Amino acid sequence: MTGASSVQAVMIIRKSKTEIEKMRAAGLIVAQVLNRLEEIVEPGMTTRDLDREAEKMIQDAGAYPTFKGYHGYPASICTSINDEVVHGIPSNRKLRAGDIVGIDCGATLQGYVGDSAITVPVGKVGDPVKRLLDVTRQSLFQAIDKCEVGNRLGDVCNAVQAFVEPRGYSVVRNYCGHGVGRAMHEEPQVPNYGRPGTGPVLREGWVIAIEPMINLGHEDVQVLSDGWTVITMDGKPSAHFEHTVAITSEGPQILTLLNHAAS
Repeated sequence: MTGASSVQAVMIIRKSKTEIEKMRAAGLIVAQVLNRLEEIVEPGMTTRDLDREAEKMIQDAGAYPTFKGYHGYPASICTSINDEVVHGIPSNRKLRAGDIVGIDCGATLQGYVGDSAITVPVGKVGDPVKRLLDVTRQSLFQAIDKCEVGNRLGDVCNAVQAFVEPRGYSVVRNYCGHGVGRAMHEEPQVPNYGRPGTGPVLREGWVIAIEPMINLGHEDVQVLSDGWTVITMDGKPSAHFEHTVAITSEGPQILTLLNHAAS
């Protein structure tokens, strides 16, 4: 789940190796849930069906859904369809062939949070949308590659922007990634744009959620009357991918992968 972008003082909590391993366990649950939901997405099912499956899997794994009840959020995952950027609320709305659905999931295990998101095509989608998904996913890994001790946060943020904008896509600026640990939203904020060589120096023990939100059209967005769902102003599709990443002396470690691999 994204944070809202703003400027404020930064106090970044560094995690021990033991804490990172606990976050890895939470992240594995999230990865398993997203893998399962991607497998079962099909035309005719509802986003509430996806939410029920996610909640059951999280609870069966001995964790609890981090999103549920967060500032009153009513579900265990966010499901954002087509022009919905993030924070879409699961409902009885049926998915249709040609849709895309962003699925954002968080799980808390032993007091630590894992947070990740994917955007999934429902059946076959057109080439422009397929390219949007591919570029957004690739931009996430471009940013992860910059998560080396001694780099600056601006290097990570700029990596997304520098990858997507020359390809004709726009970066959502109202929402951003974030630090993660015992709380879902910690410092620092991690925008998907910025200048390389700026911002705080990355230190061992940081854990951040990097989450590009990339639009096929213009960057402008608005929040619907439900107080949660963010949509593009021009009605064009948006894609969202996210991983929880630990900064370590051995390089970036993605904590929300099924195989626990590094980038």
